[in-house]
Amino acid sequence: MRSVLIRLKPLDKQISVARGTSLIDVLHEFGVEFPCGGKGICGKCKVNLLQGDIPLSPGHKRKLEELGLPPGWRLACMSKAGSDLVLEVGQYEAMIQADDSPFAFESRPGFGIAVDLGTTTLIAQLVDLRTAKVLAVETALNPQRRWGSDLISRIESALDGKGPELTRMIRREIGRMTRDLIGDRGIVPEQILLVGNTVMHHLFSGLDVRPLAFYPFESPDIGTKHFTPSELGWSIHSKKICFYPSIGSFVGSDILAGIYATGMWKRSGYTILVDLGTNGEIVVGNREKLLCASTAAGPAFEGAKISMGMLATTGAISSVHGDASGIKCRVIGNVPATGICGSGLMDAVAVLLEKGLLGSFGEILSGDASLALTDRVKLTASDLQEFLLAKAAINAGLTILLRKLEIGVDDISRIYIAGAFGSYINLESMSRLNMMNFPADRFRKLGNSALIGAKMFLYSEEETKESILSLTSHVNLESEPDFQDIFIDRISLVPPSS
Repeated sequence: MRSVLIRLKPLDKQISVARGTSLIDVLHEFGVEFPCGGKGICGKCKVNLLQGDIPLSPGHKRKLEELGLPPGWRLACMSKAGSDLVLEVGQYEAMIQADDSPFAFESRPGFGIAVDLGTTTLIAQLVDLRTAKVLAVETALNPQRRWGSDLISRIESALDGKGPELTRMIRREIGRMTRDLIGDRGIVPEQILLVGNTVMHHLFSGLDVRPLAFYPFESPDIGTKHFTPSELGWSIHSKKICFYPSIGSFVGSDILAGIYATGMWKRSGYTILVDLGTNGEIVVGNREKLLCASTAAGPAFEGAKISMGMLATTGAISSVHGDASGIKCRVIGNVPATGICGSGLMDAVAVLLEKGLLGSFGEILSGDASLALTDRVKLTASDLQEFLLAKAAINAGLTILLRKLEIGVDDISRIYIAGAFGSYINLESMSRLNMMNFPADRFRKLGNSALIGAKMFLYSEEETKESILSLTSHVNLESEPDFQDIFIDRISLVPPSS
């Protein structure tokens, strides 16, 4: 079959593909997002056709009109390369957190590799176990993103028969990363230790995800999984390869690692850990008991359900402030804004509320369909509602966990905010919007807690992991009788009534 050439601007990349290849099959490797898994729903995979021809089907044309895109634009998931093309795509440079925070350790011989397998990003570090020094770092975007940016899309794709392919592609990518970490050092790692959420645990391990798709959403297979290099199709050697256990159906080993990293599992005082990544997890407790839960907050804070939302990458508005002259936006990469990430979204809502442009339930008081932040980026009424739902989910989840522990705000000594979102977040905006109603001096930005904890686990014995698991219980928020009442009460931007 005759091949065609696709040139990508401004990436300065060229790809040769078979005529008729769907663009979704090639562009996901270059940072183009497919949050809806290529269903033609979200419109996030737009590319600008500079040269060549991509014919429009009636459905494709209708979607472009709905999005208000100029004639030259196309949705990659609905496009095929029928001829040579020149496409303009966003120069995405993901702000992947490869954390280098220090931690206490007992020196031991050898080397280890810690892997944070995220829904969106992948991070692996080679560690000298004698010194805890990070010798090499590999980062990448999760190749499974072509099947959707959120966990539900990945599960749906697996149920549609894509499970084996999702497993192959993530094993292949992690294998490449570990191979590149080792390079020509001639070493055999003592251990390669992976952490991630429960869906990633299942997909990497080749497990059935159906229990995670249907009520009561409880998988019987959330424990530690051990592998050999040959089972994974890896050409490297390692004495031990394992994916650490999940705590519950939607609280994975990334949170287990976060608990370890914070030390909250051995403190007498009460601590909170909040990770506002793809899944939005919360942990509350102390050395006697830890309760954890997941919330539906991630898609809004990671941009998947926001009309111009995007990851914290080049072109994303990361922070917003207002003054007498108007609204000011800070953009990652110091380039013209093309969208907005979670921290920018939170700032924007706080600024719009402060300027009297929003009502207490996020409604646009002017009656307009949207509010402009820059000449290209705007927030719609739907975006504001998505933010409020995410904010309410976090607040309601915290309320439930505090109540079950029979403690209040004054009992909490420290709140850790983890993940990339936590690094950018403006604590004043968070407080202004009543997401977490605690004094500002109790908050700590932790960074990549999953990666820190994974490196610490390289030094720990099995008993440490089991001790944390024995303290920790998963709470299904939706099964709590009054969760919906509390959730609805927290949707408002004014302080909760109770």
